[in-house]
Amino acid sequence: MTKPYIFITRSLPEEIVTPFQEKFNVKMWDSEEQPVDREVLLEEAGKADALITVLSDQVDEELLSRGRQLKVVANLAVGFDNIDIKTAEKNGITITNTPDVLTETTADLTFSLLMATARRLIEANEYVRKGDWENWAPLLMAGHDIHHKTIGIVGMGRIGEAVAHRARGFHMNVLYHNRSRKKEAEEKLGAVYKSFDELVTQADFVVCLAPLTPETKGMFHKEVFKKMKSSAIFVNTSRGDNANEDDLYQALVEGDIAGAGLDVFENEPISKDHPLLSLQQVVALPHIGSASVETRKAMMNLCLENVQLVLDEQEPKTKVTS
Repeated sequence: MTKPYIFITRSLPEEIVTPFQEKFNVKMWDSEEQPVDREVLLEEAGKADALITVLSDQVDEELLSRGRQLKVVANLAVGFDNIDIKTAEKNGITITNTPDVLTETTADLTFSLLMATARRLIEANEYVRKGDWENWAPLLMAGHDIHHKTIGIVGMGRIGEAVAHRARGFHMNVLYHNRSRKKEAEEKLGAVYKSFDELVTQADFVVCLAPLTPETKGMFHKEVFKKMKSSAIFVNTSRGDNANEDDLYQALVEGDIAGAGLDVFENEPISKDHPLLSLQQVVALPHIGSASVETRKAMMNLCLENVQLVLDEQEPKTKVTS
């Protein structure tokens, strides 16, 4: 009997894949960093029983229509805006993602990015490395306090709640905006629900953790940045398309806000001459929200477990529906 065929669009560690090779025929793209060629992916989709993909792989109608025997696509991410969910459902293809296992790690990164931006850590590190540190001065590399300030979290999902928990440790006031009230978070974390306009006006740190949807795309734009405090810092670890980068650049140049910590961008990877990289008050990271060794391995395992469950005609652990 022929083994079911799994194609993985990045090279994963052998110790992750080996336990599944006895039962499945597993093939991986031969690069950990370089994306799979589109034509190769389309060809493999036509042969595979399962695909394991990443956010940069477009699992669209063209690809799904090639999947004559495709039963499951496991996305190595909590987000799934790269996948045409409705077409997948129409074609009887199960979609899974990797929530929960990355919550705490992404919250760590989000709060680290907030701190690095507020306290100018990257700028200060470069200052020392370049040999510019020659004297002490009262306001040398002075940044902004974090403790006892107000954080506004837009998108109070699991990661938002985990960020709020960290903020409480810094004695911060926690505001949040979400599609629906989160009574448990209010009781447990002392978080206060605000309208979007109220939040961006009152917060010292505005943190975007909203999923990318038609409603959230471009939600942070010129008018919103102008409503923020001139001392406010904007942090985005959700999706780059949730913020208009041209408007963000102008807001920073014109002093509408004080700084930005960004782990995500509209088009990734960004070029080294991206306008935002010319600004010292911007801390830019290469989309590493969940990038700890432990968490990424847990995500990989969850993808393979979901694939195995579906191919065994069982319900996957983390199914995505439209």
